[in-house]
Amino acid sequence: MLIKINGDMTEIPEGSTIREAIEISKAPYSKGSIVCLIKGESEIQSNILKYKIKTPKGSVLIELSSDDKLQPLVGFFKDNYKKFISSTIRWDSSTEVAMGPVQSNFEPSHDEFQYHDNDVLISLSGFSNEATHIIFIKDDVSNVYGVPKYSDNGVFAKVIGGRKTLFSLTSSDEILDIEPVIERSTVRDSAGGSDLDVVLEEGNQLFTYVLFKPNPKSPVSVEHLFSLIRNNKIEVSFESNSFVGFYELQGLGKDVEDVTERRRGTVTLRSEGHGKGKVFVYREDRVNVKSHTTIATVESGMELFDIAREGDFITVRSNPERIMLMMMTQKESEEKLKSLGIEQVRTGTTDDDAIVVVQEPENTIAILENKKVETFGIPANKLIKVELTDDAPRSRWYFEKLTGLAEKPVGSLKVYFAVPDMNIYMFDGDKDESKGLVPENTIADTYIAGTIGITNMSRKNVGLVGIRTVDSDEFGPTGEPFNATNVVGRVISDLEDLKSIEDGDTVYVYEVYEEEES
Repeated sequence: MLIKINGDMTEIPEGSTIREAIEISKAPYSKGSIVCLIKGESEIQSNILKYKIKTPKGSVLIELSSDDKLQPLVGFFKDNYKKFISSTIRWDSSTEVAMGPVQSNFEPSHDEFQYHDNDVLISLSGFSNEATHIIFIKDDVSNVYGVPKYSDNGVFAKVIGGRKTLFSLTSSDEILDIEPVIERSTVRDSAGGSDLDVVLEEGNQLFTYVLFKPNPKSPVSVEHLFSLIRNNKIEVSFESNSFVGFYELQGLGKDVEDVTERRRGTVTLRSEGHGKGKVFVYREDRVNVKSHTTIATVESGMELFDIAREGDFITVRSNPERIMLMMMTQKESEEKLKSLGIEQVRTGTTDDDAIVVVQEPENTIAILENKKVETFGIPANKLIKVELTDDAPRSRWYFEKLTGLAEKPVGSLKVYFAVPDMNIYMFDGDKDESKGLVPENTIADTYIAGTIGITNMSRKNVGLVGIRTVDSDEFGPTGEPFNATNVVGRVISDLEDLKSIEDGDTVYVYEVYEEEES
């Protein structure tokens, strides 16, 4: 049987489940993400109320009536709107513009009716159903238009956009296209999120992922979007009628870059003010504001954002993809860049098996423009692998911001004080960022070697980060009492590798998640 998967017709065996269809089609999908299932094209079409009519002078947007008694007229338009494409404007006057004709089965009325500007009606010109036209009213008027009998005055829609275009049209203008306007409500009322064991039927439509197109005019802010994506998934923090929000990096603002209108499918970053760092995907059009940088548009898969709820994961892809070389070896980076036609300049430790911990430029757009990137490597045993805890949310966020792990796979810390003989290593903090580090997840009665501690606001050296390579019953890794030390995580790489670091060194850290350890 035939179904559509992410817009492409795909043949699958009868009785296949969503899970099997994904496997057969090799559709992009990450475990734990939602999918969107629509029974058929008719389900979508039945819920569409807005249509955009494109002309050389601009577009006219109309909204169909939802009144039950007008459904014969609305249904006629939905069934026949494509027939008007490529025709010219039939006539225009000071009060009306007409497009057509097409044939219908309506019977004409000979009655006169009152019309108002922005009305859209069906007219049987010359009282003949072979000359059925669509009339756009530009000014209040009373007239006999031969509207379909029993349809009141024949009005089935309203002009809700492009009125200026309507007044500029003449009989020499062509109808370039007429397209349905898909809205969030259209998809929401037609679709359902579904588990992967649902059996599919002929004509179903399945959406498994979203494709982003990054905005090249916002190169720095685009990386903020990439930083929200982990294992090719993004988690919804908030949803409303007009947008879906992603707030994981709230507080990390960027300078304002390209500002555009916020159309349906536009992705923006709040660059300044309250809520800076939040990312929004718009379900409906919104006016542009100077504090929102446009970072991408949704190329396909908007249906998933339409049905998503708070806490849902959505599989995402990007074109172009993020160029992130950190945690690759120098050799792997070389091969990746070569496939993209980009020159690699190795710095630091240049051996093939050295781990890349810094790339310059950092952002994808700049790399693609420059066609060159420096990759700074270190020996694998110099990379400190850490696991962070969820039991100290403020301290964890502080540590991720301080190191840069909030936005990239490898972060860094500057060594403030290293005394191998005392088995203690301290790292610079940030006094501004550390404000508000209340005591949380403090050491109970014994410090365990490898635990990462941060001095909380009960002491003057708030924000200082420390690690000890031996257990202690006396004080924490920043030299403070246990109740002044917040535990943010632990080092899971070999603690012996810390013993070579010295004051002023920069060390590089990589956050390991539970699924990576197993």
